[in-house]
Amino acid sequence: MSTFVIIVIALAVAGALTYLLMKKGKIQDLNNNNIPDVIEEKVAEVKETATNLKNDVKAKTKKAKEIVAEAAKVIKTDAKAKKPANKKKTTK
Repeated sequence: MSTFVIIVIALAVAGALTYLLMKKGKIQDLNNNNIPDVIEEKVAEVKETATNLKNDVKAKTKKAKEIVAEAAKVIKTDAKAKKPANKKKTTK
């Protein structure tokens, strides 16, 4: 419980300090939305990176599915080729 309280107090102090520095002009906030411009830029970078990563994963998943389908065809064809012909057994 005390760890939680310490974390909340630390976050509150950091937020208050950031707010005061923005109001004094030490930290830029050009559009006056009380979010520092540096943080807005980093969030935009993270969103762009996440979008690129998501698109890469989709493309690689599609390629992997194609490879699996092709491998299944090869295995199926190979299994048919190795299947022995039906021969009648001769009994003595």
